[in-house]
Amino acid sequence: MASGNKTTLLFYPSTTNVSAKIHPVVLFNICDSYVRRTDQAERVIGTLLGSVSADGIVEIKNSYAVPHNESADQVALDIDYHHTMYSSHQKVNPKEVIVGWYSTGSGVSGGSQLIHEFYSREVSNPVHLTVDTGFTNGEASIKCYISFNLSLGDRQLAAQFQEIPLDLRMIEAERVGFDILKTTIVDKLPNDLEGMEATMKRLLALIDDVYSYVDGVVEGRLIPDNNIGRFISNTLSSLPKISPATFDKVFNDRIQDNYALVYLSSLARTQLSIAEKLNTAAQVL
Repeated sequence: MASGNKTTLLFYPSTTNVSAKIHPVVLFNICDSYVRRTDQAERVIGTLLGSVSADGIVEIKNSYAVPHNESADQVALDIDYHHTMYSSHQKVNPKEVIVGWYSTGSGVSGGSQLIHEFYSREVSNPVHLTVDTGFTNGEASIKCYISFNLSLGDRQLAAQFQEIPLDLRMIEAERVGFDILKTTIVDKLPNDLEGMEATMKRLLALIDDVYSYVDGVVEGRLIPDNNIGRFISNTLSSLPKISPATFDKVFNDRIQDNYALVYLSSLARTQLSIAEKLNTAAQVL
């Protein structure tokens, strides 16, 4: 990939109708690629796969890293590797197409414009996802951009990267893993009970936020929003009407079921370990 002299500009927030949704498996893939990078590589880049809806929502479902070398004004991508990986993904899931590319780091850099030019030839209007794996501000910042060329007549002066809304939705089990991923230091992975405790604390915090919002609307301190009111009403109406005693029984039964599963899985793991050692001893004899 050739070098370039165009200036890279960064603007936000976005005024376009384009937005993006990202699946958590993409973030896990990116972090895994960053951990496995070579010692000489300062960042990792790769291809984003997914789909684009008719209303301009880019859904990022998968990704893979692409080897590269870069200097101050030049970037070299392993294009053959990129095409081979994309061809392999198409055989497994032909509905997932190239929607853009990603890079690790705190934001858009000078070499990003060169890489974006390449992906612009692969797909129209690619998105650029950045994941701050260096925890610059104490957390993994995740942002998504689209690019426009600023021209004067026939001459291109600069590339403008504009941030677009990014929606990260995940189930509770994925959120527990993502929260651990954002933490810079982790002594150990939480067990089932600790994970449930963290989930309940988060649920109580959300309920407190709802209480504060409703009280603010009732007292006239906040402007009411019909959409939020409908959402709260639908959520409350979906809850089953059971007595506290019945709820405690159902909750405790579920905990006992979880403990039984943990116990059975431990027994199976121990049995497999013993069988493996016996098999090894028999081969030695």
